[in-house]
Amino acid sequence: MTSFSEAKEFSREFSRLLKKWKSLRTDLDLLKSVLGDNPRGYEPFVMRITGLKLKTEVYKVKHFRCAAMKGKGARSGIRIIYAYLPEQRRIDFIEIYYKEKDDKDCDRERIRKYYK
Repeated sequence: MTSFSEAKEFSREFSRLLKKWKSLRTDLDLLKSVLGDNPRGYEPFVMRITGLKLKTEVYKVKHFRCAAMKGKGARSGIRIIYAYLPEQRRIDFIEIYYKEKDDKDCDRERIRKYYK
């Protein structure tokens, strides 16, 4: 059984996005059920982030389906960054952002802050 946790920054970002897209909580629960079966995800929907020089496995969900974004399907533009700790069977959600508005990549400093 895989357990899930959230960084405090993730929780704040999630709350901000939830105000705009009301289905986000249900959509995240669906992602959790998929990751519970396969924590490393399925390419090309989930990609491992390389170049961090960490032992922790860190992944980016690129094709996240948000039901509130009609007509977008898995191309919603929402990105979720998470760490998978296989020895603890735990997934830590680190960051969530809307790519089209924020126009950025993942926050590598935040990842390094949590996983040295």
